[in-house]
Amino acid sequence: MKPTSEDLKRIIHPRRPREECGIFAVHGNDEAAKLTYFGLYALQHRGQESAGIVASDGKRVVEHKSMGLVPEIFNEQVLDKLKGHIALGHVRYSTTGSSLLVNAQPFRIQYSGRSLAIAHNGNLVNARQIRSELEDKGSIFQTTMDTEVVLHLTAKFIKKGLEQAMIDTMALVKGAYSMVIMTEDTIIAVKDPNGFRPLCLGKINSGYVVASETCALDLVGAEYIREMGPGEILIINNNGLRSIPSGVKARKSQCVFELIYFARPDSNVFGQNVYLFRKKQGELLAEEFPRDVDFMMPFPDSGNYAATGYAQASGIPLEMGMIRNHYVGRTFIQPSQSMRDFGVKVKLNPVRDLLKGKRVLIIEDSIIRGTTARTRIKTLRKIGAREIHMLVSCPPHRFPCHYGIDFSTSGELIAARKSVEEIRDFAGLDSLGYLNINNLVKATDIPEQDLCLACFDGKYPVPIDEKFTKYCLE
Repeated sequence: MKPTSEDLKRIIHPRRPREECGIFAVHGNDEAAKLTYFGLYALQHRGQESAGIVASDGKRVVEHKSMGLVPEIFNEQVLDKLKGHIALGHVRYSTTGSSLLVNAQPFRIQYSGRSLAIAHNGNLVNARQIRSELEDKGSIFQTTMDTEVVLHLTAKFIKKGLEQAMIDTMALVKGAYSMVIMTEDTIIAVKDPNGFRPLCLGKINSGYVVASETCALDLVGAEYIREMGPGEILIINNNGLRSIPSGVKARKSQCVFELIYFARPDSNVFGQNVYLFRKKQGELLAEEFPRDVDFMMPFPDSGNYAATGYAQASGIPLEMGMIRNHYVGRTFIQPSQSMRDFGVKVKLNPVRDLLKGKRVLIIEDSIIRGTTARTRIKTLRKIGAREIHMLVSCPPHRFPCHYGIDFSTSGELIAARKSVEEIRDFAGLDSLGYLNINNLVKATDIPEQDLCLACFDGKYPVPIDEKFTKYCLE
């Protein structure tokens, strides 16, 4: 029996997964929940398993969340019930916890007569140790999410005031986190001291918006102000906007894979325009790997923009040899390998008469597990492509990501086990080349020391086996 679209989105991951999620929050607008709905719609590419919105009128907090896509979960009637000038929304792909409704965000608790809700993008590398310590002291956890650890710590420190509670919490948690905490009357946005994940600030009329990507600001008509800085805490309430430092110092380590793959091309991330960055990747590929072919093509949509850059730099004709079915989700973020394989088969269909007998160059943004590329190349061979060459607009992924992206073990990464030549043979290609790491950095216009390149070079900015230091929670 073939999997349904619901299977593709909701099947529980059999391995320890990682996340890539989207956050959108509004303060100071009477249509806060509806704006958040549209913001989440723009961020749907960052998470397809669940979505939720929490809203407040300053006194009463209401919420709605469910499994599935944003337009499946929310309608006019639901949004009308989410009244208030403050709202916090989240779209989720499985984090450290299964794809279940109990793990859907925003996650909300009541503590000392106060409501606390949280939406989180990233992964805490010391969550297990902190959770064990908290449970030893009597805390009871409701989910398997690392995100819940933050709420428990905030609640423990809340007697010092919400701002100090966040500072104390950020001093303890390690890893990648861009997150927003909401109370009845306040929104607090925080970014980890390394700045792994994007989170930007915008303004709409007299209110403020916080979002994972600028494309969400564009959709709701908000004015982009700036990207939040590493270790920054933003407090937004009826008194306006304030920024305070967390006091935790670390090397800036912005995730380059956000630019390579996850962010929408119409977004600005870490001060970079994603579309122009990907075009630059293609231009640098053309310098590094000239090819004698009949035409070049991307595997849409991931390779589109690097292919455009390569074509303009090389003069080789650009064709669309694969046509995408836009009603199938992104295969990379489907939660099980069997589902990914199915998605690959139904997602793209070749233009047979264009490809038959031709020498073809394919531009792709990444090769993670290798199964997607292999399946597609087999299809092109079957319809008679004479030569098939591939260029990848980033270096080989040889090391797992521990900061919130879905390749958490080396065993999942084909480049961790095989050389470039072996990957070429596995995929059935005539030639294969990867953009070198120096050119990747050059494409960003960001200093190399400010990027996290760990999935390429194995240099992890935050140690994964950090010994947990005992702390006092009294």
